[in-house]
Amino acid sequence: MDISLVIPLLNEEESLPELAAWIHKVCTANNYSYEILFIDDGSTDDSWQVILNLSQQFPGHVKGIKFQRNYGKSAALNEGFKAAKGNVIITMDADLQDSPDEIPALYSKIIDDKYDLVSGWKKKRFDNKFTKNLPSKLFNAATRAVSGIYLHDFNCGLKAYRQKVVKSIEVYGEMHRYIPVIAKWHGFKKITEQVVEHRARKYGVSKFGWERFVNGFLDLASITFVGKFGKRPMHFFGLWGTLVFLIGAGISFYLILAKLIFDNYYITVKPLFYIALTLAIIGVQLFLAGFLAELIARNAPDKNSYNIEDKLGI
Repeated sequence: MDISLVIPLLNEEESLPELAAWIHKVCTANNYSYEILFIDDGSTDDSWQVILNLSQQFPGHVKGIKFQRNYGKSAALNEGFKAAKGNVIITMDADLQDSPDEIPALYSKIIDDKYDLVSGWKKKRFDNKFTKNLPSKLFNAATRAVSGIYLHDFNCGLKAYRQKVVKSIEVYGEMHRYIPVIAKWHGFKKITEQVVEHRARKYGVSKFGWERFVNGFLDLASITFVGKFGKRPMHFFGLWGTLVFLIGAGISFYLILAKLIFDNYYITVKPLFYIALTLAIIGVQLFLAGFLAELIARNAPDKNSYNIEDKLGI
């Protein structure tokens, strides 16, 4: 199969028929064999019924997964990636703000230009300048600086992947923003971007608020730590624990030396005594944390376990 389109959705019953028809038109015109994987992330409207109807309208092409409750976009993408069978996996949002007309260019970047991952760049946006555009620019600048991946729009939902990429990574929590970073940590370094069209929302309302940017920076710190030290946590905790302990030991040595030189020098009344004691304790705790982290498995067995209510064609 040429293409799997993984489309997470939450309460998008109005846009799904138009989106499926548009994708079918583009893929048929380009002679692509394809599947559409709609991942219903706990919708409370008739989205799942619409997906069932579309599976009858486009037999063999439209498939679906329905969560019992809302788990988030990362969970939906992770389940879609596991089910996808195409040589190229393309993700897009279900709200018609991503144009299916971009599919051929994204597919060509993966197949012809041999990239592992192609991220969309919505150069011209229709979002509110202050509530979305400005925070998004700050978020992207911070991610570029930390990851070393020069992309303008990490959070763009329109992306294309070589199959091996999505089968090699796990996406959990709210890490969907950092799939390029996760892919890089897994050794996929041929990452680029493609300018794509951003369309004004036609139906419904946005499902994201300001909190996603706060969570985004926290997730960036988390994924950076896991990527660098996930397999060797002692290199982080042990290093800082040793440094902090040595600073405390150095201060203690200074206090002892001062006591030996000056008879009336009282160590326990000096603020440095308590600073040295605190640093020594923190240093030991960090060192022990490194040992414990080495013993604890980084990947919990149920980290990507979700209650799936129903499946269609999978």
